[in-house]
Amino acid sequence: MITLKELYRIGYGPSSSHTMAPRKAATIFLERNPKANFFKVTLYGSLAATGKGHMTDKAILEVLGESRTHITWRPKDFLPFHPNGMKFIGIDALGNTTEEWTVFSTGGGSLSEEGQQDLPFKEIYPMNSATEILSWCMRTGKSYWEYVEECEGKTIWEYLAKVWETMQQAVKNGLEHEGVLPGPLGLRRKATSYYVRADGYQHSMRTRGLLFAYALAVSEENAGGGKIVTAPTCGSCGVLPSVLYHLSTSRQISDQRILKALATAGLFGNIVKTNASISGAEVGCQGEVGVACAMAAAAAAQLFGGTPAQIEYAAEMGLEHHLGLTCDPVCGLVQIPCIERNAYAAARAMDANSYAMLTDGVHQVSFDKVVEVMKKTGHDLPSLYKETGEGGLAEDYKQMWDTLHIH
Repeated sequence: MITLKELYRIGYGPSSSHTMAPRKAATIFLERNPKANFFKVTLYGSLAATGKGHMTDKAILEVLGESRTHITWRPKDFLPFHPNGMKFIGIDALGNTTEEWTVFSTGGGSLSEEGQQDLPFKEIYPMNSATEILSWCMRTGKSYWEYVEECEGKTIWEYLAKVWETMQQAVKNGLEHEGVLPGPLGLRRKATSYYVRADGYQHSMRTRGLLFAYALAVSEENAGGGKIVTAPTCGSCGVLPSVLYHLSTSRQISDQRILKALATAGLFGNIVKTNASISGAEVGCQGEVGVACAMAAAAAAQLFGGTPAQIEYAAEMGLEHHLGLTCDPVCGLVQIPCIERNAYAAARAMDANSYAMLTDGVHQVSFDKVVEVMKKTGHDLPSLYKETGEGGLAEDYKQMWDTLHIH
């Protein structure tokens, strides 16, 4: 596995795979081709199918220049390596090709060339499965976050402090901002109203209402192009911050303990990213919101004093009960059903934590097994349910989407 700095990316929404990664790819290509006067960019598969709603073209044109870049959309053509394919061609003043580069957005803002994952990072974690790491914890008496520190070094805490600061600010910004989100859906922000209404309820309902409010706040910030942290993606960025923010404010948990919980959550997210996928275009929303729920459940279990076995169990339940979840964004936007799913998954993460903490951590289905099943399930899903905007909830709104989409 590679560094958590690659999993927890600080950037601007609405999509890590459709906005962050294409912008990064365009930047790399521009730096490699300083003599190019004109650029041709071809977007394939899911990246082309919902790219307009995710502002993929805007991200690329901001880097390469609108006047000297032509983008071709090929939503029906899926390259073998991954559904989110991009081809960049640079042309100099004499009309000669400077370079052709095909690269893939593989989820969470990561870029990969065919046969090579996560450019340009190296593996730093010798153990890549939850089973191995759990055995290590049991053998050494150490915790998951200590394994992260051993592999990453103490500098990881400085980076995770920035991650936590950004997450908190995203919650606060989302609670302040009101109005309608960008796009044709006319979807109003709801975080503020949930936050205000939650105060009128008794303890249990107030707790759930605040958790919803925090998740909505971050997800709405993302949908509006605000600054967030991929956890593990932009589309699922509200789940983990809402759980951590709620626990830190309601239980006065120190920042130091929150950072350790972030490390543990990131470790479980990294396991999925390495052994399966966190790309909605590849495995559906189970790889985004499902993984985010597992990460948040693991973090919560640690903060509640869970053993390594209980933490693994909480993460396993968080992912298991999202198996088969499709990625069907209406109009290609990270709004419906994405925002609501973040709030719901935050609540399920807390439920998974509660369930696990009532047990001794012993259970039949391991986290690794669920990751294996999630990958297979995702590959078995038809492409129309994997971020193409053609199936599921998106189907009824396809006519509206077609008016925006350039084929």
